[in-house]
Amino acid sequence: MPKKKILLNAFSMNCVSHINHGLWTHPRDRSESYTDIKYWTDLAELLERGKFDGLFLADIVGVYDVYQQSVDLTLRESIQLPVNDPMMLISAMAHVTKHLGFGVTVNLSYEQPFLFARKMSTLDHLTKGRIGWNIVTGYLESAAKAMGQAEQLPHDQRYDRADEFMEVVYKLWEGSWEDGAVPRDRKQRIYAHPDRVHKIDHRGDYYRVEAHHLSEPSLQRTPVLYQAGSSGRGQIFAGRHAECVFISSQTKDAARQLVISARQAALDQGRAATDVKIFMGLTVVVAPTEKEAWELYGDYVSYASPEAGLAHFSSGTGIDFSKYELDEPIRNVKSNAIESLVKTITNPDLAWTKRKLLKQLELGGRYPVIVGSPSQVADALEEWIQATDIDGFNLTRTVSPESFEAFVDLVIPELQRRGVYKTDYENGTLREKLFGNGHAHLPEQHLAATYRQQAAAVAV
Repeated sequence: MPKKKILLNAFSMNCVSHINHGLWTHPRDRSESYTDIKYWTDLAELLERGKFDGLFLADIVGVYDVYQQSVDLTLRESIQLPVNDPMMLISAMAHVTKHLGFGVTVNLSYEQPFLFARKMSTLDHLTKGRIGWNIVTGYLESAAKAMGQAEQLPHDQRYDRADEFMEVVYKLWEGSWEDGAVPRDRKQRIYAHPDRVHKIDHRGDYYRVEAHHLSEPSLQRTPVLYQAGSSGRGQIFAGRHAECVFISSQTKDAARQLVISARQAALDQGRAATDVKIFMGLTVVVAPTEKEAWELYGDYVSYASPEAGLAHFSSGTGIDFSKYELDEPIRNVKSNAIESLVKTITNPDLAWTKRKLLKQLELGGRYPVIVGSPSQVADALEEWIQATDIDGFNLTRTVSPESFEAFVDLVIPELQRRGVYKTDYENGTLREKLFGNGHAHLPEQHLAATYRQQAAAVAV
């Protein structure tokens, strides 16, 4: 049986410090150039040279103010603050690349589906079908207050609203314009056939939209759909919608269980297990030899900020860890943040304490870390794939862009030599690169297809 080909996204954010906090202080780090478009186009060209499947851009629309009940440490260490809009970066990076995909995080809780649908269609046109959307519902109270709300909706209700948001955008992307609606016929003066363009009329609990989609169909129609919810309600949502699921796990056994749950969630919605690609967050520190790699890791650790990582984690859980003594057990609390994180960190069987968290955050972030030579890193990546059935990795940055350069120059050739990584890109859209030629659109078993069929049967 041929070995599974590993999929790779570079994981970054339009800010200084993303996951591994404190490393912006390293003398070789260039992340403070995040406001310079060349920083991003250079990164895109580097990733395409390494045949990365995509650049996945995280985002938040609030601030981390749970730790110490302030943003003081957040500002001093630039813990995803300041943060700029990730969508603005895509066109420039697409212009200097031909194949690299772009997954952009957008919080639907603070978007209107009608205009958002046009934004994503526009990006799908401009990238020639290389855009994906990471669907998030948010978890920061600071974001809700910034948007004029007293507080966030409860966790499960956020997903209820998200399901309806998805229904609206599916109607726009898939149902408003039929295939063949745009002949661009100069002689007959018909750019679009009026009888093939339909008005949607959505009346729901959260949204009321009566409109034609403003954009003509793009190559993918619906962008590739990414999602990262691991709670019970989040997994139901992912089973309905997600094509790529992001997980985070410290152990292979726990990751394996998340993979089983994610694939089963898709099956429960009438989809195939293979309709979902699963990526795990990971940090790699690599050098030509194992000795050099551990020396480099020690160098990075000397600049990292475990406390900044703890402040980030405080907002993810809604727990102010500054109030805990080093060896005090983390207690179960009522939180409206990331439900799966809260359950993990307050599980008494795992005996989490502030001291254990800070040790795990030695490099400033909570993702598993692989340190070693190219062959050792490749061994570890293959072990994760084989043991967990994940499809690939979201590779975080440490010192930027040094860590991505090292991975491209040292690890990618080793993976290619082993036959577990592509030596060239396939043609086609991002969805086709992930799921095979001829699969530019969502498959018929996906929920979105029902809106495509309904709209095609109605003429206006």
